[in-house]
Amino acid sequence: MLIDAFRKTVDRSPRTLAVSDSVSSLTYGRLARLASVLRDVIARETSCQRVGIMLPASSVFPAVLFGTLWSSKVAVPLNFLLHVDELKPIVEDAELDLIVTVRHFADLAARLPARTLFLEALPLKRRVLFSALRRLPPTPQVDPNDTAVILYTSGTTGSPKGVELSHHNLHSNCVDTIELLQIKPNNRFLNLLPPFHVFGLTANVLVPAVLGASVYAIPRFSPVATIKTVREKQITIVLAIPSMYAAILKSKSATRDTFASVYLAVSGGEPLPHSVRQRFQDRFGVAIREGYGLTETSPVIAAGSPDRYKVGTVGMPVPNTEIRIVSEDGTVLPATQDGEILVRGPGVMKGYYRRPEETRRVIDADGWFSTGDIGNIDEEGYLSITGRAKEMLIIGGENVFPREIEAALESHKDVLQAAVIGVPDELRGEAPVAFVIPRPGADIAEQSLRNHVKKLLAGYKTPKSIEICTELPTGPTGKILKRVLRERL
Repeated sequence: MLIDAFRKTVDRSPRTLAVSDSVSSLTYGRLARLASVLRDVIARETSCQRVGIMLPASSVFPAVLFGTLWSSKVAVPLNFLLHVDELKPIVEDAELDLIVTVRHFADLAARLPARTLFLEALPLKRRVLFSALRRLPPTPQVDPNDTAVILYTSGTTGSPKGVELSHHNLHSNCVDTIELLQIKPNNRFLNLLPPFHVFGLTANVLVPAVLGASVYAIPRFSPVATIKTVREKQITIVLAIPSMYAAILKSKSATRDTFASVYLAVSGGEPLPHSVRQRFQDRFGVAIREGYGLTETSPVIAAGSPDRYKVGTVGMPVPNTEIRIVSEDGTVLPATQDGEILVRGPGVMKGYYRRPEETRRVIDADGWFSTGDIGNIDEEGYLSITGRAKEMLIIGGENVFPREIEAALESHKDVLQAAVIGVPDELRGEAPVAFVIPRPGADIAEQSLRNHVKKLLAGYKTPKSIEICTELPTGPTGKILKRVLRERL
């Protein structure tokens, strides 16, 4: 389905700019040629059904993605921000034997248990020229429920789980999001989001490809590069996380005219602070809409559209998606009452890769997916997120579970016990703060513990601060009372 939709765009708009970055620009016709060449390369290089892709937001990522799908294989985008010891279990769980990447990630890729295919080592320009002498290969026969992509996300214990998203999941979410947000083919997207994140993958790669819109990619977020691109390319759609909008506000080079071309700015991945929304509108005249989604829902569940939005909410559900608010005993709650958010619709994942029991725990027999988030729907149908049922932090748009940081701290020889909570952070949305009890007789310093965590986990998971204490507050059952820890701050 996704390849068919892409091919229709190519046939309809072969000369339209598809994607551009600081290195290269590809029309849809050229992108299709490159994807077809990569299709042949990938088919020759591996017999494995799954292919790892380790690339930033760029003009080449969609070529590798569509080349993978075109070869009837499953794409597994890899989070290159993770520590190698966090990536290894993912590569092993997905049973990858090939990772397509660039030499920028050579050191990281060399430490992973899979072969590496560097794009720079391929004579791609010559092969693309030769491919123009023949017809594009036919699209593969795909069952809509076949897996297209596996994206890894932290589980409740911090261990990675592969979310299987089908061709139908992703295609339907693209079509429904386009309808809700009223996006047209002549829009120009700014891609600031890494494609291993479902927000970046769907919103900035697949939606434009289905629509036939143009994308300008910035591989590594920079406020200066963002402002320059918006101004020079007359960007009309910006999809980003709150910390990116906050960073743009800190730049002195942006003026009200910089964002004059922007038709729609959407924030997702983490809660949008009211101060960021208000300051952005006051300074640039752009009203940021909020959206809401999860990896397991492909991802968009709800979003504020250009003409239907209420401040403080995450907008209306996308078409064909149902939302239900339930109490702890499963009772459906009336409007305005808080409860857990359940979702049912074509975007809900097939399940967790090779984890049927965990899949059954979150998707019931009627297809309702338990998000673990708390919220309510008002009388007009707008959804608000008011909390999280799961113990999870969202740092720069990435899900982080306290337990994985606690385990890293407790692996230090001088640490007896650790507890981690999240605190508001202006740049990243949330930041982890740790409380540590040292082993008897041990003398440990905060910086030593921070350095220890950095050796084991991605940098953004390193605690913002660490308090050394003699005891942690516990309840009658011995469970650490993190509510009490929050009151200490």
